[in-house]
Amino acid sequence: MHVLMINGSPHEKGCTYTALTEVAAGLSEGGADSEILWLGQGPFDSCLGCGACARLGRCIKDSDPVNRALERAAESDGFIFGSPVHYAEPTGAMKAFLDRFFMASGGRLNFKPAAAVVSCRRGGASAALEAMTKHCGLFSMPIVAGTYWNMVHGSKPEEVRQDLEGMQNMRTLGRNMAWLLGCIHAGRAAGICPPPYESPRVKTNFIR
Repeated sequence: MHVLMINGSPHEKGCTYTALTEVAAGLSEGGADSEILWLGQGPFDSCLGCGACARLGRCIKDSDPVNRALERAAESDGFIFGSPVHYAEPTGAMKAFLDRFFMASGGRLNFKPAAAVVSCRRGGASAALEAMTKHCGLFSMPIVAGTYWNMVHGSKPEEVRQDLEGMQNMRTLGRNMAWLLGCIHAGRAAGICPPPYESPRVKTNFIR
């Protein structure tokens, strides 16, 4: 069982990384391994809506980690997306990443559990969490929870570590993710597979 975690912070080993490493500890306790992919500090393009990814199986832009994440997604059983809170939203890089990552996923994400984690100094965490989980609903991805909303507070990693409730929830989230992945694997071994999608897919607009 492998979980791909995305660090959308401009700081490679800052507050968001601190939260994700605590999730990783919970995953390990539950028998799952994990890796953290950092989005970096370079320019991050938004989705062009060009549709080329449907033909290529990858994003047409290759200057950032989106395609590397897509390659890892095929081998991953679950996903956790982490970001600091910027003006009650995830970072611009994380928002652009999510748009392009999901658009180009080509079935690599369907029915795989996911969660979002945010770090903030004070407020805006709930709004950022909501923004980061909406993509998952379009791909039948179960959303994994802890025992509280998945947020930590602090301006520096050492302050985040003092958020004992937040740290506990990160570990719980990791254990819950590992448990759900185990249930999915056991179900498939018993012949219980994801339900098929209806075909053809219906798309309705509201222009009359």
